[in-house]
Amino acid sequence: MVIVTGAAGFIGSCLVGRLNQLDIHDVVAVDDFSHEQKEKNLADKHISKRVHRDLFFDFIKENHKRIKFIFHLGARTDTTEFNSEIFDRLNVSYSCHVWQLCSAFQIPMLYASSAATYGNGQYGYDDRDLSLVEKLEPLNPYGISKNDFDKWVLMQRTQPPKWAGLKFFNVYGPNEYHKGRMASVVFHAFNQIKKSGSMKLFRSHRADFVDGFQLRDFIYVKDVVDVCLYFYQKNIASSIYNLGTGTARSFLELATATFSAMDKQPQIEWVDIPIDIRDNYQYFTEANMNKLVSTGFVQPFQSLEQGIRDYVTKYLTPEKYF
Repeated sequence: MVIVTGAAGFIGSCLVGRLNQLDIHDVVAVDDFSHEQKEKNLADKHISKRVHRDLFFDFIKENHKRIKFIFHLGARTDTTEFNSEIFDRLNVSYSCHVWQLCSAFQIPMLYASSAATYGNGQYGYDDRDLSLVEKLEPLNPYGISKNDFDKWVLMQRTQPPKWAGLKFFNVYGPNEYHKGRMASVVFHAFNQIKKSGSMKLFRSHRADFVDGFQLRDFIYVKDVVDVCLYFYQKNIASSIYNLGTGTARSFLELATATFSAMDKQPQIEWVDIPIDIRDNYQYFTEANMNKLVSTGFVQPFQSLEQGIRDYVTKYLTPEKYF
């Protein structure tokens, strides 16, 4: 039995799909299952049981002997939410309880951390020196909650037999139809171009960045899922790892690649960064991936152009799910 929390969400549902492709059908999906649109993410997938997240702890206690691995991807991910109590409950306390049960019953686990823990990047984006985790200053309650759990994990003497925390950078790809404002820039770009023939990009509000050349480490969700499965299948040293491509790309390059995948000429409209996110807007992120590579991971990540073309042509244009 393999368990995926947040199974009805973006990355979780893609992971369930890949597990099924590997002929792993005894998959337990954990979520709150209250979002009707997310139901489409799980359509046609082989799931042995659905467990509401509020009943998950009891489920572990009753079935721990059958559980082979837990992918703990469930979390509140809205970076525009500023109610810290929600994040403390769903992202920190809940995750601590999952960890404690995995430790007690010796169940291997992988959990989702986030590049949002790095804040404005003043300490860089290097996962090799874990003493830096204490110094990081995330820019919003979501990032704070993820970093709080990372810090808590690193203080624990009692641990699961194998564990990994993956700091996801800017993930895009199929099954994010339900995410609204929090969906990837690629998703919003596609829909803007489809509707009007043009797309909006943020102007730069810093003199050291030209409009459109704000940089992010964009990673395709299929690559994210492959790394998750790498940790599931291999005996890798337990630690916290970055998960990006290791190459920062500009929003203008992303826009150009999306227009190209849609066989359209680029037409950009420049807009100001909204006031409510301007002060905490990241102008540069780039994962140092040497730690993951040092474990023996050699599979190349898809380029931004490759990932966007796959996403646009196989999923967004035909309105399909992974």
